[in-house]
This record gives sequence, structure tokens and C-alpha cells, in this order.
Amino acid sequence: MEEFKRTLENIEDSYYGFVAAVITYVKKKQSHFDTVKSFIKNNPKALTSDILLFISNQPDFFEDAYRQYIPSENAI
Repeated sequence: MEEFKRTLENIEDSYYGFVAAVITYVKKKQSHFDTVKSFIKNNPKALTSDILLFISNQPDFFEDAYRQYIPSENAI
């Protein structure tokens, strides 16, 4: 994961929040990691916005985001 983190940090317009968000996303599933790593490898000139757009267009992106923010029944 450290090598992947360095790859993210070396993207031309990289910033801390971008690196943190992508690392969080790819740690959830091996398929996330493989897909994003492949995208970056095949698009070496991709900027952070390109990578974030790619991630947000993944079929399960919103499913993961929704599950994370479902309030518990005891929250009210």
C-alpha cells in the first residue's frame, strides 16, 4: 500500500485529501484497489479529477457510500 500511496502522491496535482480518499476507497475491497491501480497505470497523465471521476463512476461506488452513512435506529 505504501508504493500505491507514493504513486498517488506523485500525481501532478495531488493533495492530501485526494490521497486519503483514494486510500480509504481502495482499502474497502481488493477489486477497488486492482481497478484504480490499473486505471492509473493505463492513464499515467491522469489528474486527480480524472481519477476521482473514474472512482465515482464505479458501479458500487454509491452503494459503499450509502452503507457507510445509514443512521442507526437508535440515533434518534
